[in-house]
Amino acid sequence: MSNQSYKQQKEDFVSNHSGGSVAEIAAVTAVAPVAILLWSALQSRQSFFRPYTPLSCAVDFSLCVGTFLLSTTLYASTPLLLILFLLAPLASVYMLPAPTARKKRPIVPKHVNHTAPHLDVLPAKPFLTSYRGAMMVMTCVSILAVDFRLFPRRFAKVETWGTSLMDMGVGSFVFTAGVVAARPVLRERASGKSVSLARRLIYSARHSAPLLVLGVARLLSVKGLDYAEHVTEYGVHWNFFFTLGLLPPFVATFQAVLRYVPSHAALALLVGGAYEVLLGTTTLKAYVLAAPRTDLLSMNREGLFSFLGYLAIFLAGQDLGMFIIPRAINPRSQAAPGTQRNTLLMAIAVWAAIWSALYHVCTSHSFGLGLGVSRRLANLPYVLWVASFNTIQIFACCLIDTVFFPATYSATDGRTEREANEFATSRVLKAFNRNGLAVFLLANLLTGLVNMTIRTIDVGPVVAMAVLLGYMGVVTGFAVVLDVYDISIKL
Repeated sequence: MSNQSYKQQKEDFVSNHSGGSVAEIAAVTAVAPVAILLWSALQSRQSFFRPYTPLSCAVDFSLCVGTFLLSTTLYASTPLLLILFLLAPLASVYMLPAPTARKKRPIVPKHVNHTAPHLDVLPAKPFLTSYRGAMMVMTCVSILAVDFRLFPRRFAKVETWGTSLMDMGVGSFVFTAGVVAARPVLRERASGKSVSLARRLIYSARHSAPLLVLGVARLLSVKGLDYAEHVTEYGVHWNFFFTLGLLPPFVATFQAVLRYVPSHAALALLVGGAYEVLLGTTTLKAYVLAAPRTDLLSMNREGLFSFLGYLAIFLAGQDLGMFIIPRAINPRSQAAPGTQRNTLLMAIAVWAAIWSALYHVCTSHSFGLGLGVSRRLANLPYVLWVASFNTIQIFACCLIDTVFFPATYSATDGRTEREANEFATSRVLKAFNRNGLAVFLLANLLTGLVNMTIRTIDVGPVVAMAVLLGYMGVVTGFAVVLDVYDISIKL
């Protein structure tokens, strides 16, 4: 088979015209919180991952990486069975006696250490680290697994209408970027100093420039190597790095609008709603889906117009970050740590219910608008689906954190809080979260290398699993080594 015919076959192979059901995608991705649940039980009851031995590392990798790889390949049709296999050891974990030495060394001391660093106003949250780390693992697994027949076609990105695992992965990447983008806004508010629009744009440009450079590099490499690509995904020249790179300056500009709009969520709904009205009342939808590619705009229409939907997703994530990143939802609250913890859980649950209700109203044919989800358009149903899904995932991670590691909420100084957070966080997930963009870049490079070396659609399940395990082993090893040596790569 010639390279050109194989390229065409590959492009046809990765296309997906129907997608999967929302319930199936929820079941597959539920494996991640369940794996975190088992990890938390092992750590809180047995201190299994402290010290971090080779055995601990292997189990950490198996739970946080291997389970998701299995859920998208060998257990793709039976994710609930995999979930049962993960839940089965929970009882035995609690039947075994807890190490007595660990009981004598509580993570959080009873008395305040006045010489220790003060508590940060915006502390690290283990549940947020776990969520973002799991999302990165899902992304890295999927971008290579989709090239193998072992990965179900219904999980690949849908051509136009429908839902799939990879469609959710793209949106989740943007949503989680929005969550952490709330941190500089919160620091600005905590300092009491207002920042001018010009300074915000300069700051955002520093973050955008590396992403735009990566976008150009990907464009040149894909065209230069004649790599298989799906034009209807973003267009002829556009790619996901361009979308990510343009988000910060647009969001910085929108900060001024928040003087007149009550919240980032309201702004997200305003942007997504206005975009949906344009799609439904003008010829924009027909233009994006069917216009001939005659000029630069029409060649990249999917990437350019879907940017509005991704902007709404980013703002929705930023709204959630505004109240889950601070130590307490109300900074002036004097409530006990347990009360503040329960208030946070309730707030996340309420927003999960709101986004879910809006999604059902938007998509239901019985009592709603009957709109279809389209990742290609990044329309309002897609925005609401992504916001709902990710808020539910964050709620699950926060609930696990609350049940198994209450000490993370009652630390009295910065040092003990860091110790409690490290105890409650998987090293693998922490490593993926810490250098997420660098890890994502490496995963993209390795994906290209594998595809140029192997005819992925021709290999069998055994070879495919071996390649995917080796690939995720290299990516995970890279992330963990950077974390061990305290290296943060800021792109």
